Formats: sequence, structure tokens, C-alpha cells
Amino acid sequence: MFLTALTRPFLDRWRLTALLSSALMLAIAHGFQTFGGYQPCTLCLRQREVYWAAAAVGAVAMILVRLPGGPRLRQLSCWLLGLIFLGGLALAVYHAGAEWKFWPGPTTCASAGRGVSAADMNDLLNGAKIRPPACDEAPWRLLGISMAGWNALISLKLTVLSVAAALRERTKR
Repeated sequence: MFLTALTRPFLDRWRLTALLSSALMLAIAHGFQTFGGYQPCTLCLRQREVYWAAAAVGAVAMILVRLPGGPRLRQLSCWLLGLIFLGGLALAVYHAGAEWKFWPGPTTCASAGRGVSAADMNDLLNGAKIRPPACDEAPWRLLGISMAGWNALISLKLTVLSVAAALRERTKR
């Protein structure tokens, strides 16, 4: 009963909650990059794409469910968000597994959009090797869990809540 009362406001506004959760995850990722100096690897960037997709679906669904005939899309939008977050979960587990050396990461595991500074060019001219971020190395951990690991846990939570929201929409009919 307590858990239901606690989650009900979020599940009733799941599209908005998914949009805000996605925006928060993107803000955290960009904060680590901008203020922490942690450059994203290829898999990190792919994980961000999941949140961009979820944010877009959440925003569009919030509009569509208010149009004529839109309420029938409420449950479908929750299932769609659940699938997106499930894909994010799979990607984050793959990334965390590569970090723990459970399996190899992708062969193209360098950040595609990383800019080159004048200091980088000077180091290169002086013979230094510039190494892009690698997907199989965790540059940061909290409680022994890397950013990819935390992303997996958060994606799991968002997937479960998306399913709960879809099931709740079904019972409201």
C-alpha cells in the first residue's frame, strides 16, 4: 500500500517522469564530461542516445495523449518507453561487462566526436601518443560501480516503472 501511494504520482504522469528522468541523466552525463573532465567513449555516447530517444518519445506522447483519440495511446506510450529503457539497460550491461572484462568491448571504442586542443597537438608533435577513452576501462566508480553500472541500475528501474505504468494504464480503462 505504501509503495503504491509513493509511486502512483509518478506512474500517473509517466511520460513526464520519463522525460524528466532522461533529461536528468543527460545533464549528469554532460556534467561529468564538462566539469569532471571525463570524456565519453563510444558506448557512453550510445547510452546517451537512449535517453535522447526516451525524452523525445515522452514529450511527443505527452502531446498525443491529449489530442482526440489520444487516450488510447497512453498504454502504448508506456510500453514504448519501457522498450527504449530496456534497450538502454542492455547497452549499459554490455558496457559494464566490457569494463569488468567479462566480454570484449567494440573494436571501434574511441570517442568519435572528441575535439583536439592545441595542447594535444603540441603533445602529439613531441611524440606523445594521444589515447581516446576506452570502453573497457571505467574512469570513475562509486561504491565499486562504474558509470555504466549505475546506468544499468537506473535503466532497470526505468524499465520496471514503464511496465508498471503500462499495466496501470490498462487497469484504468
